[in-house]
Amino acid sequence: MSDTPGLLGAAEIRRLASALGLRPTKKLGQNFVHDANTVRRIVHLADVAPGDPVLEVGPGLGSLTLGLLDAGARVLAVEIDPVLAARLPTTVAEHAPDGAARLTVLERDALRLRADELPTAPAALVANLPYNVAVPVVLHLLAELPSLRHALVMVQTEVADRMAASPGSRVYGVPSVKLAWYGRARKVAAVSRSVFWPVPNVDSSLVAFERSSPPEDVERDTVFELVDTAFAQRRKTLRAALASWAGSADRAAEILTRAGIDPATRGERLTVEMFAELARVAARV
Repeated sequence: MSDTPGLLGAAEIRRLASALGLRPTKKLGQNFVHDANTVRRIVHLADVAPGDPVLEVGPGLGSLTLGLLDAGARVLAVEIDPVLAARLPTTVAEHAPDGAARLTVLERDALRLRADELPTAPAALVANLPYNVAVPVVLHLLAELPSLRHALVMVQTEVADRMAASPGSRVYGVPSVKLAWYGRARKVAAVSRSVFWPVPNVDSSLVAFERSSPPEDVERDTVFELVDTAFAQRRKTLRAALASWAGSADRAAEILTRAGIDPATRGERLTVEMFAELARVAARV
């Protein structure tokens, strides 16, 4: 049991897994947090207040769920594994009975979640995300749920670096730009491998996100298509990389020049607003 009332410790995590016949799978990214201090740290950094509607993706055995409920949040837990989804209300009833009424569990694939499936509009996303789908999940939820104003997600450190990268960085790319469309992502803390069961073979970090207004007078899908094209051949100059998108290298160069961008530069140098301006100019040329 955990030394903190209501939270799960390593022994309890293993007991629950054994009772469910659960063998954590790499496919679903199932690495469960068993350290109470880490759970409290995540909840604190997420700035969760009593009554806040919080979306948690992949609650697993319930470690973070219990921490969020302990902070007074109303938790919308989205779990793709039917066994884990079915068990979570029981775990909460056993460990945090006062929070049971504030928990809603949906057995869903977060990548297909729709706003109309939720009983209330969540203000925050707090989650330990499977490493292989972390960025697609965050981008989908930000697009689908405009009520999400902020987030704190635990992801593989390499993914965290890409999510929070600034223009000019070696790891700046498609995830960096697309997240920047919605707001600001920043890496806030490292997480030890030892707090997970089973222990992953990668390092983890926490990424915080704050939503802001997107670029104006341009469609998101148009900008995202442009971003995908620019980074598909990231070593090429934008004049060459955007030739197919623009219709020719010469037209790409013209659009870039009119947007105030050197055609010889590369996509990794452009902010999301610069990509948006390219799309605006292209619509006029």
